[in-house]
Amino acid sequence: QVQLVESGGGLVQPGGSLRLSCAASGNIHSVYAMAWYRQSPGKQRELVATITSGGNTHLANSVQGRFTISRDNAKNTMYLQMNSLKPEDTAVYYCNADIITETTEMYEYWGQGTQVTVSS
Repeated sequence: QVQLVESGGGLVQPGGSLRLSCAASGNIHSVYAMAWYRQSPGKQRELVATITSGGNTHLANSVQGRFTISRDNAKNTMYLQMNSLKPEDTAVYYCNADIITETTEMYEYWGQGTQVTVSS
C-alpha cells in the first residue's frame, strides 16, 4: 500500500515564509511526476507547481518569484518553499504523485491536505 503524508502547514503573517513537505511511502518502485495543488472554500482547485522525476519544474504565474518546488528522490519526498506569502495564498494545499508500485502498476495518489493561513 502507498500513501502520501503532508506536513508544514500553519499560520503565518503576510510577508512570511513556510515550507511544506510531502513524503511518499509504501510498496513503491518509482515516483514519477509530483505536484502541489491548493483550494480555498468556494473556489476551484488550482495547480500551484509541478516537478518531474528528472527535476524539471513549473510554477503557476501567481506564485512565480515567491515559491520554489523541489524533491529528494532518495527520500521520496517533495517540498514547497513559500516566501513573501500573501493573504491570497490562504488555502488547503494538496500533494499529488504518479507512482508505479513494486508490482509495476501505475496509480495517481493524493495527500490528505494541509492548511496554510496567511493573516496579520
